[in-house]
Amino acid sequence: MEYLYGALLLFKAGKEVTEDALDKTLAAAGIKVDKARVKATVTALKDVDIDKVLSETQLAATAPAAAPAGAPAEAKPAKEAPKAEDSAKQEEAAAAGLGALFG
Repeated sequence: MEYLYGALLLFKAGKEVTEDALDKTLAAAGIKVDKARVKATVTALKDVDIDKVLSETQLAATAPAAAPAGAPAEAKPAKEAPKAEDSAKQEEAAAAGLGALFG
């Protein structure tokens, strides 16, 4: 991650992201530099429009969050609970009616 952070720092400072510049930036931060990772990072970022990527990720981060999917489902059981009580009362009444029938 520190290799990407170094590249972003160079980009933000208006410097070209080169192997030498990234190597010096990481070394100045006290990071033990791996030349192969520096080369891989610079090569991977060579054709990337960093400014565009940063603006797209900032737009995605500020998008409003969707309403929780579970919210409407929670309201339904509350409405069904009285029906369960009503059906229990109906069963008791039916049992009492059958008891009166068979005495």
